[in-house]
Amino acid sequence: MSPVALFMQADIVVKTVMVGLLVASIWTWAIIIGQWLKMRRLGKENERFERDFWKSEDIDSFYESRGKGELPAARILAAGIAEWRRSTAGRAVDKEGTRSRLAIALHSAVGAETDKLANRLNILATVGSVAPFVGLFGTVWGIMRSFTDIAGQQSTSLAVVAPGIAEALFATALGLFAAIPAVIAYNRFSYAVNRAEARLQRFADGFHGTLSRELEMEG
Repeated sequence: MSPVALFMQADIVVKTVMVGLLVASIWTWAIIIGQWLKMRRLGKENERFERDFWKSEDIDSFYESRGKGELPAARILAAGIAEWRRSTAGRAVDKEGTRSRLAIALHSAVGAETDKLANRLNILATVGSVAPFVGLFGTVWGIMRSFTDIAGQQSTSLAVVAPGIAEALFATALGLFAAIPAVIAYNRFSYAVNRAEARLQRFADGFHGTLSRELEMEG
């Protein structure tokens, strides 16, 4: 009744289901660990970046020294600076048009960074929703095999029925083993991504306000 014995006794269909669910479980845990490490690192580095930015007195010098990195906040800063320079390059500056274009550029940058943070969460959602049904398919197939054995041996002895039912239930267990961590991680990371998006949006709004004041000073 060990997991290895149950796997070896199963037929090719149930074995395929078990292997698929085991691979899905390993893939899920790899995504969970990678996403957790990424969110933790980016959270700390973004916080430090924003704190240093708001302490800086010269936006251009800060951008040249820190604004060309791979942090989400740095890319938002780069998008704002790029639009600012394009919009104020001419002699006559359209203030309202510049504000509107800055808002669009910053909002698009926040959306792009959020999409990157949420990358692969759809895999967790898929595993969490599909794995139980795949396990159930293995269960149904194993029970059908048990009934076939009963009919073939014309015996309802527990010794005849038990192996197939045990294999079937093991497939269900593997499905839940893959699905439960995936669902929990998806919900947790979705919440973390939403919080990160809100923080990036606040940074973008603050930066937009700063550039708007620059426009007023130039006028």
